Amino acid sequence: MRVPLSWLREYVDVAETATPDDVFAALVSVGFEEEELHGFDISGPVVVGQVLSFEEEPQSNGKTIRWCQVDVGEAEPRGIVCGASNFAAGDKVVVTLPGAVLPGPFPIAARKTYGHVSDGMIASARELGLGDEHNGILILSELGIDAPVGTDAIALLGLDDVAVEVNVTPDRGYAFSLRGIAREYAHATGAVFRDPADRDFAELQPGTGRTAVVEDAAPIRGAAGATEFVTRVVRDVDPSRPTPPWMIARLTLAGMRSLGVLIDITNYVMLELGNPVHGYDLDKLDGNIVIRRAAQGEKMVTLDGQERILHAEDLLITDGSGPIGLAGVMGGGTTEMSGTTRNVLIEAATFDPITIARSARRHKLPSEASKRFERGVDPLIPFAAARRVADLMVDLAGGTLTEEGGALFAEVFISGIDLPAGFVQGLIGVDYTDDEVTGALETIGAEATTVDGGWTVIPPSWRPDLTDKWSLAEEVARIHGLDRIPSVLPTPPSGRGLTDLQQGRRRVANALAAAGVVETPAFPFTTQEQNDLHGSASGQSLPGVRLANPLDGQAPYLRRSLLPGLLRIAHRNIARGLVDLAIFETGVVFLPEPGVVYGTDEVPPLGVKPSDETLAALDASIPPQARLVAALFTGHVTPRQPGRAAEEYGLSEALDAVRVIADAAGVEIDVVQGSRTALHPGRTGVLQVRDAAGSAIEVGYVGELHPQVSADADLPGRAVVLELDLDGVLALAGDRVVAASLSTYPAATQDVSLVVDAGIPAAEVSAALSEGAGALLESVRLVDDYRGEGVADGSKSLSFALRFRADDRTLTAAEATEAKLAGVAVTTERFGARIRD
Repeated sequence: MRVPLSWLREYVDVAETATPDDVFAALVSVGFEEEELHGFDISGPVVVGQVLSFEEEPQSNGKTIRWCQVDVGEAEPRGIVCGASNFAAGDKVVVTLPGAVLPGPFPIAARKTYGHVSDGMIASARELGLGDEHNGILILSELGIDAPVGTDAIALLGLDDVAVEVNVTPDRGYAFSLRGIAREYAHATGAVFRDPADRDFAELQPGTGRTAVVEDAAPIRGAAGATEFVTRVVRDVDPSRPTPPWMIARLTLAGMRSLGVLIDITNYVMLELGNPVHGYDLDKLDGNIVIRRAAQGEKMVTLDGQERILHAEDLLITDGSGPIGLAGVMGGGTTEMSGTTRNVLIEAATFDPITIARSARRHKLPSEASKRFERGVDPLIPFAAARRVADLMVDLAGGTLTEEGGALFAEVFISGIDLPAGFVQGLIGVDYTDDEVTGALETIGAEATTVDGGWTVIPPSWRPDLTDKWSLAEEVARIHGLDRIPSVLPTPPSGRGLTDLQQGRRRVANALAAAGVVETPAFPFTTQEQNDLHGSASGQSLPGVRLANPLDGQAPYLRRSLLPGLLRIAHRNIARGLVDLAIFETGVVFLPEPGVVYGTDEVPPLGVKPSDETLAALDASIPPQARLVAALFTGHVTPRQPGRAAEEYGLSEALDAVRVIADAAGVEIDVVQGSRTALHPGRTGVLQVRDAAGSAIEVGYVGELHPQVSADADLPGRAVVLELDLDGVLALAGDRVVAASLSTYPAATQDVSLVVDAGIPAAEVSAALSEGAGALLESVRLVDDYRGEGVADGSKSLSFALRFRADDRTLTAAEATEAKLAGVAVTTERFGARIRD
């Protein structure tokens, strides 16, 4: 909300010495957020001048300029070149003299142009920041101004005013008005507040003969679409009259354009009182006004010239011809006020906030009116707003206020709120006195009545957000200053903190980051095709969760894998020149079970703790969610440099990342040959962890992306990926990992080369060696996979480096050899392995 200071001073006493920063500070102290300071950014000398004479001079470029002699209140007139032609000799205009600076900034200086030295500039409304009109210069008589030559035009036109802009939260709709902001400034400073809506109710009565009718056959949540609809009639207006410069300046500072005196008046009162007001050309109305819901598919043309296809929930203002307005959002084009309007029907109403909010969003038509109605308008203000518009149309547009009008209204009933004594102090943590509590509530306009054990509080009509004792406590704290609330850190109860699972997730993420892999969270949305490709090993179609209202219509499904998001992130970085990437993400995936329908229409009520049965039903309405960790590597792990060629990311880097995850989780992860549709044949590994019974549990995969998948993702080179069930791995880790004691005895090392069938995975041979060698085998590592001369076709020679160690003695060579041969015996039994000659 932008608040011109000259306007604010009309309703609250703002010290003459108060700066915009002082006003900001006061408003911030009562809960607003400071946004920006707005002004016309203009400095003098800018004066009233009178055109004495001019000569028209055609130019070679086809343009005709005027060489003018202009009286600016000095001894001699000034010669000024002007390209406009909408003025005559004798007209008074705004002259910017050398040294002035106009918005832009645009400094003014004497300069030679078109064969003359132009000693200043005659300004248009647009150049002064007063509107978009740039076809001609500003004629002061058209604004009703006849000031002496030489008068300071900046003060005359209100260009010396500034506006402070504050952010208004959605629950404080009353602050979208000068009335609301002035009241809050008074709360902050103790200054005297003058309510612009405080008028004798008798003079607010609108007359008779124009009462509207509400025919709401389908109210939303039982709330009628319109509860108040006040009309007044002003006849014989002159729409050609100029809007006063003070009003134009205030509207401009408030962020609104001047659109003619009649529309300017309705906008002015909306900003002043917070109640949107609409004016109809009375002569274009066909019969009485009826407020009703739209028929499904009904059409109307709004003021912006767009034809709208209406929804059955939309609330319409209609007459005998059909829709003439989308209630609370925008008027219709058939009855709009124009340059031919002579008689005006003024409407000030109160509409259902939910209805207006839905219509504005449905038609993508946010307006100043809908912004206020959807937050709640003071139900007692429409009478004052309608009369205020009528008075201004009489004063500024020369109209005559008639006895025609009407009022549809309902009794305003505001429920009382029970506020127990001591509740505010206990909730806020400040020892307010009872007088401070009631005083703060009465300051904001509430009525506090003492009852046994506390008070019954009736909130003011303009505060629909005050609905319970907690919101009342917040108001007390706000009025007395949030700085009074002590800053005390709570003492955490013992036995709390991160669970083992949460600690494990953090260890894995921190370990990957420490290893140089960058964490890149992605949106959990993807396509069905990507879910099928990466969500299963075979690429088969799997059930997915489709969103009812997706952020991106091209990615409406919740992901079954983290890889689609990593591929999009890699593509985006490569497109921006970051081609060497090592990225990872930990996050949940959504794994709906076939044939199960998820979702529920049952929403638990607010303010009531759901039962165990309700929570169980809600849990059953969402698909299983597993937390995975995935990584992607592409580009170069080391760049090209003198004496060394560039080295691409490959499977070794992906396997190193798997080992980092295993170490952080406290498990051993084995890699065996596997296959997946999205990965390169022959370059895919299945990741396994053995459970307590020794069974191999598949927990993920690692491999190189299939070249076609990389090409489809617009990745220029090879990419390797991995994906693991993070929570599954952590669950298999079992109890907390305890570091083993280091043996002080030396190790015994031996090698063995085994010839096996080429189709047998090396990991399985290694596992058999470990099992057979027993507890003395400390480590086994594959060092060579040989296929060639000396090895039969269809076979391969696997060489392993073995390290043996005992905790209580130094092993002899015979003991190490015995353990090695025991391991070889197991491989022979299972795979037919033999020691290579």
